[in-house]
Order: sequence, then C-alpha cells, then structure tokens
Amino acid sequence: LVVYCMLFCFPGTLSTESSMSSKIHFFLNNTEVLAGEHPGIPVLDYLRRIQRLMGTKEGCREGDCGACAVLVGELDGDRVIYKPVTSCLMPLGELHGKHLVTVEGLNMPHLSPVQQAIVNEGATQCGYCTPGIVVSLTGFLMDDKEITTEGMKNSLSGHLCRCTGYRSLKRGIDFLKLSVESRTGIHSLVANEMLPPYFPEMPDRLRKIPKLRVNKGVPEYFIAGGTDVYVQKGDVLPESEICLLTMNQDMKGITPMDGYIRVGALTTFEAVASHAAIIRIVPGIQDYMSRIASLQIRNRATVGGNIVNASPVGDITILLLALGAMLVLKCGEASRTVPLASFFQGYKRFDKTPSEILSEIHLPIPTTDTKINFEKVSKRKHLDVASVNSAMKVRCEGAIIREMALTMGGVAPIPLFLEATCRYFLGKAVCRETIEGAYPIVQQEISPIGDIRGSAGYKRLLARQLLIAHFVKLFPDRIKAGSMIAGLNQAYGDLCL
Repeated sequence: LVVYCMLFCFPGTLSTESSMSSKIHFFLNNTEVLAGEHPGIPVLDYLRRIQRLMGTKEGCREGDCGACAVLVGELDGDRVIYKPVTSCLMPLGELHGKHLVTVEGLNMPHLSPVQQAIVNEGATQCGYCTPGIVVSLTGFLMDDKEITTEGMKNSLSGHLCRCTGYRSLKRGIDFLKLSVESRTGIHSLVANEMLPPYFPEMPDRLRKIPKLRVNKGVPEYFIAGGTDVYVQKGDVLPESEICLLTMNQDMKGITPMDGYIRVGALTTFEAVASHAAIIRIVPGIQDYMSRIASLQIRNRATVGGNIVNASPVGDITILLLALGAMLVLKCGEASRTVPLASFFQGYKRFDKTPSEILSEIHLPIPTTDTKINFEKVSKRKHLDVASVNSAMKVRCEGAIIREMALTMGGVAPIPLFLEATCRYFLGKAVCRETIEGAYPIVQQEISPIGDIRGSAGYKRLLARQLLIAHFVKLFPDRIKAGSMIAGLNQAYGDLCL
C-alpha cells in the first residue's frame, strides 16, 4: 500500500553498512544470494525470470489465487519466524536479511508429509496451484503449535483450485493431521525427516548479514505492504525510485499505553488480529479478519497503508473509525495528532501534507461494558472487496444508549462516520422502535453511487440491513432478527422510489 513520506527512503538502490554494497543480501532456500537487481522487482518475477525456479507459479498477480505463495523467514531473537506471503506483491528489496523459501526448498529425497497427503488423497489435477498449497501447509506445520483442522484450513484461505475442488484437499488435511500428529515446529520436523535439514542453521546464517544503511532522498513511490500499489503500479515499480517503508522497524508493533493502544502504522493485519491487547477490546477481530483478507495478504497488508490508501470501503479503516482512532503524523522531529474521523476530506483526499508520514495509530481503550461489531457484505463472503461494510461501537446503561459510534463504507466518497445517526441514538432505549426510527436518518447521511459492486438502491438497502445486524449481534436478548423483518419489503419499495 502507498504511504507518502520523505523520511525513510531507499531511492532505487540498497546499501549495507559494512561493504557499502548495492546488493540485496538474503538466503534463497539453502543458497546465499547477493542480488543486484532493482529492489522493486516483484519476488515472483525474480524467482521465475532470474533464478528460473518455476515451481512458484504466476496466476492472478493480485494476491487472490495463492499460486505464487512462498515462505519468508525473519530473524526473531534466537529463531526464524516463517510466514506465507504472495510473492507477486512483494518487492525484492524487502528480502534483505531474510530467508526466502520456495517449493523447491522444501523438497527432499522422499515426499514430505504435506506432499504425501496431497498424493494419497488425489488433491491435485493440473498441479498449477499445488506448489503454493504445499508451501502454505508446510508453513503452518513449521509454527510450533497444536495441529487443528481449522488451523490448516485457515492456512489455505488464500488459495484457489479450479480443477480439483476442495473436498480432496480437506481429506488431505485429515490425512496430514494423522501422519504428523504433534510433531510440529522446525526442529521436530527436521528430526523426523519431514523438513530439509538446513532449516535449523538459518538463525546463525541470517545474523551474519549486515544491516541496511538508510539512504535519504525523495523517491517516486513509497511501498508499505505492497498489496495495493503492486496491483495498480506493478509494471512501473521495477523501473522507478522506491522507498521500502517496511524496513523501518520503529513503525511496527503494538504497545498498550496509559489509556490507549499504540499501533505502528506498518503493523500488519495479521499482527493486529493476533495481538492479545487488540483481542481484548475487539473480541471478534479474528473472525472479522478472515472476511477481510487471506492469511497470505494479512501477513503483508499494513494498517497505515489501509488508512492512507483512503478507499471508501477500507475494512480496517471502517473499524478503526468506529473505535475512535487518532493518527500521529510526523515530519522530521515535528508531529501532530489528527482524529481519524476528520482525516478524510474527499475521495482519496486527506488531512496530510506530502512531507508528513503516518507513523502510528492510537486506539482509545474502551470501557468493559462497551460492545463492538463489524459487518461486511461482498459478492464473495470471504476475501473480497466490500459492497458495503460497517462497524458499530456502543455503550449502554441498562437498556439506554449512552455512547454510540457508527461507521459505513461504500456509501459515500470517504469512509463515513454517521454523526447525525449517532446523535439520534443517544439517550434512547435499545428496541425495535428506536432502530426503525434511525432508518431515515441513515439514508439522509449516506450518498452511495452505483458501481460494479451494486446499485445505489442496493447499497441503501444494505446500509439499513447492516444497522439491524449490529443490534441483532450485540443485543440478542433484546433484538431478534425475525422481529425486524416486518415491513422491510414495503420500506425497500419506498426507498427505491
């Protein structure tokens, strides 16, 4: 995702402190690599065109199909943490100091448990999607945790297979669960000859790679997670001056503070979804994330990128807007704080100068009696752009609403905070009549347009339905879905008029 700044830049080439080399230094499978290619080349193209490793397949080039999945290992203390990512959306320069694993790097004289499971259950036909599936499932086993069917299915959330279908893959997961049992984690897999023997050596190898020197300048493009900019500008980035923002560790991570949670702008979706402090205030965050993006994309997409991309249907943005997020913008040593609710000024326009960078997001910690919900409707239930999405934060005293934040995406040129609707709810009881009274106010605040994701009338209908869904989810003892159905057909007819 594009984030504008003039602070942390790698203008076209990358250099190291010790050798002043312009080479990108990393390990590819079991081989040390010094790559002199442009840092903006997608990893997928480097693998296939330069290294001639053809197991990583080129599919959609948008991060949707999973055919190009690879594992990227990053040093974390005494171990290397591996995450599956889509190589079509990752710049080569970001591999510096890391371990890149392709399907070739998982091969042994015998089939691995993952490969054997796919063979035994006939979980491949043309085989085009199979290497990516092998990579993601292996990555799941390399993480030292309990093997569960749901966990393995989640690891394949970013993979499509149009030949075989998914029943045989599900059988393969069941077979794999039995064959691996509790032998997970890199050392256990290597000891049981389920993973090539070079993996335990990687922490020591990666420590010897010199850190990058940060060159200052003004590049043409700034790249955070790359999950949007490589879709839009993938052809020009390998020929442009670029800044790889994610090389700056100071802008990553989640830290609970006094009264709020600090989220670095370069923190990934997956890091947000798995952090205990975030789960405490948004208990449903992991379920929400499964609807927002696949694991492979969540390992790359950044919170700050989602905000500054300024999409009217940005899922994370809609949720943060309801949470009352504050943005910290920096320019050199100077900084200022801007409420996310006032950040967006028009379609793709926001309160930030070109010299400022979004460095962190502050999330106020809500009271324990605050309820939060996120809803999304898209053509595909999972991993799709929203037609309309919405988040609601509400606090009640008994049955009376005392605090309300309601946001919607896809119904205006910007991620929308429905101020008038929120004011209407204050002091009113949670009941069917209160919700129905909000319908006309919501319709006055939104201004959807027809596009590929639905007509304006359809989006107006969704806005009302998602409002109902919030209350049904958050107040199941007071609001029943069945009781809200009466009169909806007539109301929709009136709406279309």
